[in-house]
This record gives sequence, C-alpha cells and structure tokens, in this order.
Amino acid sequence: MSIEMQSHQAEAAPAEEPLSQWLINMPEPPTMWQEFVGYIRTNVLSKKRNKMKKKPSNQVYSYLKSVFPILIWGRQYKLNMFKKDLMAGLTLASLCIPQSIGYANLAGLDPEYGLYTSVVPPLIYSMMGSSRELAIGPVAVVSLLLSSMVRDLQDPVTDPIAYRKIVFTATLGFLVDFLSHAALVGFMAGAAIVIGLQQLKGLFGLSRFTNKTDVVSVLSSVFHSLHHPWQPLNFVIGSSFLIFILLARFLGKRNKKLFWIPAMAPLISVILATLIVYLTNAETRGVKIVKNIKPGFNRPSVNQLEFNGSHLGQVAKIGIICAIIALTEAIAVGRSFATIKGYRLDGNKEMMAMGFSNIAGSLTSCYVATGSFSRTAVNFSAGCETVVSNIVMAITVMVSLEVLTRFLYFTPTAILASIILSALPGLIDISGALHIWKLDKLDFLVLVAAFLGVLFASVEIGLLLAVGISFTRIILSSIRPTVEALGRLSKTDIFGDINQYPMATKTQGLLTLRISSPLLCFANANFIRDRILNSIQKVEEEEDDEQVKRAKVLQVVILDMSCVMGLDTSGVVALEELHQELASNDTQLVIASPRWRVLHKLKLAKLGEKVKKENIFMTVGEAADFYVRARTTSHDMC
Repeated sequence: MSIEMQSHQAEAAPAEEPLSQWLINMPEPPTMWQEFVGYIRTNVLSKKRNKMKKKPSNQVYSYLKSVFPILIWGRQYKLNMFKKDLMAGLTLASLCIPQSIGYANLAGLDPEYGLYTSVVPPLIYSMMGSSRELAIGPVAVVSLLLSSMVRDLQDPVTDPIAYRKIVFTATLGFLVDFLSHAALVGFMAGAAIVIGLQQLKGLFGLSRFTNKTDVVSVLSSVFHSLHHPWQPLNFVIGSSFLIFILLARFLGKRNKKLFWIPAMAPLISVILATLIVYLTNAETRGVKIVKNIKPGFNRPSVNQLEFNGSHLGQVAKIGIICAIIALTEAIAVGRSFATIKGYRLDGNKEMMAMGFSNIAGSLTSCYVATGSFSRTAVNFSAGCETVVSNIVMAITVMVSLEVLTRFLYFTPTAILASIILSALPGLIDISGALHIWKLDKLDFLVLVAAFLGVLFASVEIGLLLAVGISFTRIILSSIRPTVEALGRLSKTDIFGDINQYPMATKTQGLLTLRISSPLLCFANANFIRDRILNSIQKVEEEEDDEQVKRAKVLQVVILDMSCVMGLDTSGVVALEELHQELASNDTQLVIASPRWRVLHKLKLAKLGEKVKKENIFMTVGEAADFYVRARTTSHDMC
C-alpha cells in the first residue's frame, strides 16, 4: 500500500486531522509596501498623535529630554553627588592634562590642541551621553591613526597649518559603524606596540625619525638614528619617570584606596621634570623641550575646514576609519562600566553624543575625541556619580590653558613619551585574546590578521584584513550552510541534531533534515539541494539489514524549514528539483514548520500542489507522528 493511500486513510478520522490545514488557509503576509506603511503609522504617526495631545511646551520638553539626558537625571542631582563628582573630576584632570599634551604630540599637533580636545567634546558629551563614567578626550590609538594617515597627505613640519586643516576636516567624518570584538582586540594590541616604538623618538631625543608606522621601518629608523649624536639625558629623564609612573600604578592596583596615586603620577612627573629642566638649564645640554604652548581657550576653526581640496576623498576615508575605531572603543568602554554599575547604556544616544561632540570639536580646534579606558577607570575608581566629573575636568583644563601654559614651556618631550608608554599596557588584552582563541578559532584569525597587519604593514591594511576575513566568514556561512540530520529525544516532541544529541532516535524509513540557513537563495540553493540528496544517499548506503534492503529503505524525507526566513526563485526551483528527484524514487517530500513568507512563496509557485497539501505540517513532530500512524494503520490492515 502506497504512502499516499496511507495518508488518506489516516486523515479519514477527524481526531487525526493534521494541523497543517491551518497553514493552507493562512492569510497572505504583508507586502514590503504594507510593512513600510505600518512602520510609518507605528513609529511616526502614532508618536505624532501622542505629541498632539500634549501641550506645545510639553512637546518641546519631551523632545529635549530625548536628546539631552542631563534634563532627566539633572532634576535628581544632589549636593552629596556633586562632592564625589568634584573630586573625581579634579583627579581626572590631573591625568588628562599630561596625557592630552602627549597625545597631541603623537597626532603631530601642537600641545594646546590636545588640551582643546579635553574641553569642548567632554562638555557636549556630558549633556547628550548616557554613560555616567565615560571620560571623553584624546586617546593614543586615534592619535596614531591621524598621524599615520594624514602624514601621507601633508607633512606637519613643512606646513603645519595645512596639516591641521586636514585633521579638523577628518574629525567631521564621525560616522556610525562597528568592528568585531576580535578585530578591535587585535588592532589595539598592534597599535599599542607601534605607538610604543614611535615614542622611542621622544625617549631618546632623536632628531631623525621615520613617518612610517610599521615595526620594521620604525626599528630601522631607531638603529640608524642611534648612530648619529644623541643626548642620553633625554633617556635618563624619560626612563626615570616611566619607572616612577609604573611603580605608582603598581601601588594603586595593590591597594584600591590608593587609586589617586597612579592618577596623579603623570601630572607630578610633568611638574618635577619641568622644574628639573628649568632649574638646571638642561635644554642647553641637549634635552628637548615642548617650548611654546599658546595660552587661552579654544579658538574657532570653522574657516580651517576644507571641502574643496584635492585630498577630500582621502580625508573622508581617514574620518571613517577614525570614527569606526573611536566609536567602537567608546561604546565598549562605556558598556563595561555600565554593567558594573548595573544600568543599561543607550547605544543610540551614545552614537549621537559622540557624533555631536566631535562635530562641535572640529569647529573649535579639536581633533577626534572618544572614551578613554584608562581615564574612565580612574573616574570610576575616584567615585564619580554622573558625567558632571567630565564638566569639572573640562573646566579645570580650561583654567590650565589660561594659567599653566607658560610653565609648561620647559617640559621635556621625554616625559610625554614616558606618559604615553605607561598607558600602553592597558591596550594589550592578552587574556581577551586567549579567551577568543578558546571560544572561536576563526575570530582569533581575525584578531591575528588585524594585529599583524597593523604591526608589519599599516593601520589601513590591518583594518582591511580584519574586515575582509570577517566578511568572508559571513559569506561562506551564507553560501555553505549546514544541513542537519535530526532525531527525536525520548518521550518528547523535540527533534535535535543527532551529532549534538547522540541519544536522539531515528525512525526507520523516515529521514528528518533541517536547513540551518536563514535564506534559501541563488547563492546556496543548489548547495543545499545537493547536501540533502547526499544525506539521503548516505542513509541508504549505511543500511546493513538485508531484510530492510529488500524492502523500501527510505519512504519519507521531512524537511524542517523553521530556520528559513525567506526564499527566492532559485530556492523554489531547488525545492521543485528536489521533489522531482525524490518522487522518481517513490519517496515523499514533507515540509515542516515553514515560515509565513516561505509558505506564501510556495503557494505562488504552486509547489504546494506538487508536494500536496497533506505533506505540509506545522511542526516536525506532527509530521513524524502522522507518518508513523499511517504506517501502523497500513500494517494493521495487512
């Protein structure tokens, strides 16, 4: 007796009528146009109606609150919170001032531009950001990015004004984008090593040094420069204070109550080193110093933005790359501390806050600012309650710009190099790399590609390698999805992968397969069809029972399509060809758990008529039970 007759007999009893009838009579899914109209109604018109019910003043205030979170938490702000934020902000400023000067030097800019970047962007972020602990300002990696890429367009030594114009214009290119976690870990580690090697110029007081960032060029430049006259006093000052800063950091880690020691160590180092140089006239003996830092607040830089220059395309590329790194780092740092404090960081608000902070910064002589992990950690340890600590820090830096710049004239460049070097170990996440290795070898390959690309080629090559491997992985997983053989878990209606659940049982004469791809399309349709046919052939070849071999080995193939969200014409054709191949061998094709849009496509293609409506089921369990009942009924009748 054929399976078709068995199915009709099994359907005769009303109690055994399959639930698939609900699938056949299902309404059509909404079209793309209907979905678009529905989105407009839900997300635009409904909000507009709600706003129309409110008074105009309430509408404006509601909108302002959504853009400026400070209007929400500011109403509950109390004096005891300000005391903590004040101390945290002052502690933050003591670390921020020397770091900002050092990072500006790394970016190829005059020292005051690093301080400018620690004023306007933090003030804008404090009004628009959702993180309470994130400390905004210049960071080492982005400074290196700007220096390495902008130098290819304009030399900061020959024409510093043109160089600054390119930097300010690139800061406007703050776009919303992301890198994978593995790519970011690898990129940061490679950049940390490159930055460290770049600081050898300041640490040794070298005059001749390469503008390239790859490790081979930098080491070659160092060895060649050491053969020329250089003053060891630079190295003595820099290495001495580097040891002091590292010891202070060690004490801070041993005793959390002494967090202020590593936070104050860089500023103390700058003050002491500057006094030593000033009192001993060390600059006359070859010690390189910062010299003039222009006093005063941020100057407008609107007139320095260039949108008609010959380098506009390259500037846009630099802006995009810097934005990717800066935004990814800021959100990663903000979320890590938000998790510790037990609140949720709003990603949309962070993107908007970082974007507006940098746009405002580019108009006021700032370069790219983002969240610094080291300063955020200090801010957190100092007990900050809100982003008011950023406001306190910005005001302190403003005062420093007006009062302390003349004092910093004698600051040795070696001390700035030592401050940057002391911050680099935090960029190399060895435990994170080991965790990625254990978790996902392909992700680790992305990490290694980014690391080696930055280290031995350039920043752009490292990013391209990481992004290229990531996209290749996504494409391969899309065009080469798995087709899993399923078995039933004992005493349940659950079907699982027999490789994952060896205890799952298979039913004789029945093969259940699951397509793991979310889309059955031109890129993978033929591959999936071939995998299904190969699975069927494998089942028939593995059957050893002589009696079963003489009988029909495989009678039904159940295709679990619960993971398939959609299919195109190539997918429909592949299913039609699969149905014809199975029908020629007297094997039924049964479709289980089809999604709404998939079922609608099958109806339009009239594949449902070829497969037959009674062979479409809501669940795999229903399809298997229906087949088993039909076979049992057949045996009883025989």
